[in-house]
Amino acid sequence: MTESSAVLARPPLPDDGDLDLLLLIRHFELALLDLFGQGRIDGTTHTCLGQEYVPVSLRPLLGETDYVFSNHRGHGHYLARFEDPAGLLAEIMGREGAVCRGVGGSQHIFRDRYMSTGVQGESLPVATGVALHLKNTSPGSLACVYIGDGTWGEGAVYEALNIASLWRLPLLVVVEHNGIAQSTPTARQMAGTVRGRAEAFGARHYRVDTSDVTLIREELAPLVSEVRLENRPLVVEFATQRLGPHSKGDDTRPREVVRDAEAHDWYRRLAQADPRRFARADEAQRARVAALVEEVCARPQSRWDPCA
Repeated sequence: MTESSAVLARPPLPDDGDLDLLLLIRHFELALLDLFGQGRIDGTTHTCLGQEYVPVSLRPLLGETDYVFSNHRGHGHYLARFEDPAGLLAEIMGREGAVCRGVGGSQHIFRDRYMSTGVQGESLPVATGVALHLKNTSPGSLACVYIGDGTWGEGAVYEALNIASLWRLPLLVVVEHNGIAQSTPTARQMAGTVRGRAEAFGARHYRVDTSDVTLIREELAPLVSEVRLENRPLVVEFATQRLGPHSKGDDTRPREVVRDAEAHDWYRRLAQADPRRFARADEAQRARVAALVEEVCARPQSRWDPCA
């Protein structure tokens, strides 16, 4: 099997469900930035603008018995798992109907077999432990964990990969490699490659260089099946783009680097591929999110009783 190529012939747009989900996540993230600018969101928030296609691509490859571990930039991961923008927005804004009663906020979400954390690298050793549990109790299930290229500076990553390979665990590591670790270019803080580091522990590595969700699934489906059936860890590295800053206004990248990221954005590519169909779907999701923001903002504050 060859690695991903964006030039292979494929339908111009994904199916309606995938396109709607991509656009839902995009407009949800844009709405968060707007709300933050209005002073209506407390704390911090990290958007996945430019990376929405990663969890959307993986969505049908992950089952209900699988565990998903996310990170600080995890809104898209959550929405691809549950498609619950109301619960997530209520959580971020501390309103009634919040996923975690408003105490988790933007970064720390727990629901069913999904968990996110804002601590770099923390999820990987936890996911490794869960993968061991699944191997012993639920054959065929796996633990999927999302990390970034900057997370490879954490020692826990290597300890977890060592155990996962040594004990042959059903662990899927998804690396969203956007080329910058907070405000430091990856090339300035990471020696070697993700492939080299994964293979040093005997973990299979696969790199994805396209944002075509259909093509990505075709390529990854047999590899993910091997994780389940052979209990062999897999590291999937997505060469992706982060359009926005690390958080809100802390983008130190030169303007030409940001322009290059925008030029390779999936949103622009799909808009050009089928302008009329894209515009209809885009406006529908824009309106959906706008109505959602209005409705959630009108809700009372969430009241969390730790003794309840």
